[in-house]
Amino acid sequence: MQKRTKILIASLSVVIIAAAVAGSWLVRQRTAAESQRYVQTTTPTLFLHGWGSSYHAEEHMTNAAKQAGVTDTIIRADVDRQGRVTLSGTIPAKAKNPIVEVGYADNKNTQYHTDGRWLRNVLTTLQAKYRITKFNVVGHSMGNMAIAFYLLDNAGNTRLPQLQKQVDIAGHFNGILGLNDAPNRMKLRKTGQPTVMDADYKELLGLRTKYPRDQVDVLNIYGDKNDGTHSDGDVSNASSQSLRYLIADRAKSYQEKKIVGPDAQHSKLHENPEVDRLLIKFLWQ
Repeated sequence: MQKRTKILIASLSVVIIAAAVAGSWLVRQRTAAESQRYVQTTTPTLFLHGWGSSYHAEEHMTNAAKQAGVTDTIIRADVDRQGRVTLSGTIPAKAKNPIVEVGYADNKNTQYHTDGRWLRNVLTTLQAKYRITKFNVVGHSMGNMAIAFYLLDNAGNTRLPQLQKQVDIAGHFNGILGLNDAPNRMKLRKTGQPTVMDADYKELLGLRTKYPRDQVDVLNIYGDKNDGTHSDGDVSNASSQSLRYLIADRAKSYQEKKIVGPDAQHSKLHENPEVDRLLIKFLWQ
């Protein structure tokens, strides 16, 4: 009886080990298959948060990319109030599609030239350490203004890493509701030009001649809560769509995607699975 019990236990152990090995193999095969769906490049993608926020607002999107098999490398670039950059984590040699979560300590700074200069500091830090020559960028809310003003001030500098793909989410390029805009007040002409332009937008008109020509693919994502305001609750669709007039004629490609419903609210857009799918497909698939 004891002998049969020992044989049974041994047999079960073999079956369990075999199942574990087979399961591990299947996971590796599935992961490898999923990774082949995406480009294999060392170009980093930077994520920039919005006003009053932090890199935590980027984690839903960056983790979605990691879980999809896009990358295994996510590091952080913390920018202090003086614009000094500290990197947390390491990008291994030949890492595929590395991601950099950017966090601004002064997260309520609306001096957009300064925000843009801090983005430049992140890029030059990555350039010095990892010799990057290209980059992609994803911005939410005020993060888009950091991107826009960085490009306004630096687009012609060929010594800096060159932008390849740009995703703008909930961009307030021409005003914010309750501050310098109101629901359904702003209109866009057929050209995309706003009928009324605020001071920041007037300055960004310089992008019409400075934005890199035929170099950058752009995806502009905005939300409509479908409550009659034609907005995400904080930014009108017209303000977000006003980006087209600034850069579409010079971009390599330009497309817009509208997210509709309660989860299209301004702060929910960076935690929206539909947004995750859109940016993963656009950036890496």
